[in-house]
Amino acid sequence: MTYLLNDPADFASDALRGYAAAHPAHVVLAHGGVVRATETPAGQPALVIGGGSGHYPAFAGWVGPGMGHGAPCGNIFSSPSASQVYSVSRSAENGGGVILGFGNYAGDVLHFGQAAEKLRAEGIDVRIIRVSDDIASGPAGQHRDRRGIAGDLVVFKIAGAAIEAGADIDEAERVAWKANDATRSFGVAFEGCTLPGADEALFHVPEGEMAVGLGIHGEPGIREVPLGSAADVADLLLNGVLEEEPERLDGGYAGRVGVVLNGLGTVKYEELFVVYGRVAERLAALGFTVVAPEIGEHVTSLDMAGLSLTVVFLDDELERYWLAPADTPAFRRTASAPAGAARTTLHTPGQDPIPEASEDSRRAALQIVRALDALRSAAAEHEAEFGRLDAVAGDGDHGQGMAFGTNGAAAAGTAAAREGAGARTVLLHAGDAWAEEAGGTSGALWGAALTAAGSVFDDAAGVGPRDAVDALAAGIDAVSRLGGARPGDKTMIDAALPFRESLLREFEATGDLAGSVRAAAAVAREAAEATASITSRLGRSRILGEKSLGTPDPGAFSFAVLMDALGMALDAAPDPLEAP
Repeated sequence: MTYLLNDPADFASDALRGYAAAHPAHVVLAHGGVVRATETPAGQPALVIGGGSGHYPAFAGWVGPGMGHGAPCGNIFSSPSASQVYSVSRSAENGGGVILGFGNYAGDVLHFGQAAEKLRAEGIDVRIIRVSDDIASGPAGQHRDRRGIAGDLVVFKIAGAAIEAGADIDEAERVAWKANDATRSFGVAFEGCTLPGADEALFHVPEGEMAVGLGIHGEPGIREVPLGSAADVADLLLNGVLEEEPERLDGGYAGRVGVVLNGLGTVKYEELFVVYGRVAERLAALGFTVVAPEIGEHVTSLDMAGLSLTVVFLDDELERYWLAPADTPAFRRTASAPAGAARTTLHTPGQDPIPEASEDSRRAALQIVRALDALRSAAAEHEAEFGRLDAVAGDGDHGQGMAFGTNGAAAAGTAAAREGAGARTVLLHAGDAWAEEAGGTSGALWGAALTAAGSVFDDAAGVGPRDAVDALAAGIDAVSRLGGARPGDKTMIDAALPFRESLLREFEATGDLAGSVRAAAAVAREAAEATASITSRLGRSRILGEKSLGTPDPGAFSFAVLMDALGMALDAAPDPLEAP
């Protein structure tokens, strides 16, 4: 359990603040994370690595020369929001583009993906690396679909070294994926971790057994087996990762491996050394050459009792970067003081200069603010109902998330409009706020929708009914693209796509924006109700998919409710949109 804390809700932010205070020569706080204390050299790609808190030294501990340029840090075991990823990236980027690196988990994929879309819309070259080293989470033939665990260290170390050696963004991306594809990890746990302020671990392992194939977010293993000796555990882990050894080739991989034996929080160094002694012995007997092994805590899971073994199969290029210098608070290959000018640039949400806007665009922005306020009212009115639907096969927080998201979006849009923002900027600010305040999958998707809708508008021009229809369609396209759901998966898409089709059809026939939105919302409501007859195939609720039969998908239902509220707001608007 966690013994030293103030308010459990503030544990992650308190820890991050203390970490930055402890390492002022290496890092400074940015919104939602940390960046290097020195400016990124002009034209150098910025490696931005991140994920939830609770894994230290991952990820903030790896910011420094030879590794990361910045690290957005979410709450305990929760992805950083798109706004946090965006702010850290903006603070770190200096003309060379951004490589976003994270473990392959749904929340991270969505929030980092949304941030990438916003950065790209601003002309910044962004590449995404999803670490996928955990052999327990998928078959060998689908390596890049697996989840990321302690292989994060290997991939980010090698990518950071390539950048430090002068690689441009294309070359750094290639090297990072090469490292990921050469890395395999496998872990076991003896007891679950306990969240700050909680009295019980997230799971328990029966006495005398161990959970095989654990995750790093408090997930139990995929099976339980009798607990053996340290040598037994070493053999189990090593046999697992070596099953996917590539072919040894002249001039390529030739049996040289980097090894990381990682403690997850409670298994400490002496125990790890006992296990590693057996690992080293076995590797030598099998003809492997170990290069610069790392034994210690690298990717933890609070106080979980467990460990993982990572092997990276090295060719000459990967070995060179694995051995290259690095100087971060938690990982050092050589000791070199950070060089460069003291950092003076940090990005803070809401403090970007408001672009100039035409009078027509500002007038449209006020109507957008009224529409956002209507969404906020609708979410507040239906908060309990959304939560009730989500509790059937989920965690019951959808109503709260929608309330938080719409409230944040309306407040941010209002604040931007008061500063003279146009239609585009109001929606971009609202999208950032929705994603940050709501968090989770729905926050990322609705934030992306508002950002994409805003990108259709121009602060220098007015907004006509056709523009509004195109913006709604673009928002739904972003949800579909980012979330990856298809019709029948029992998600928001099951209501959003019928809404889009109906909206375009109705508007082409009538030219009536408000009426078309209302008609499309009715179609979305019918489609949302129809999801009661199918089981969930995507997202957290897929695990309890059968329980969801008979209940509409909460995301689809809330989409239909909010679109109906939007249609009513447009119908009641004192100044209907006119074609510019």
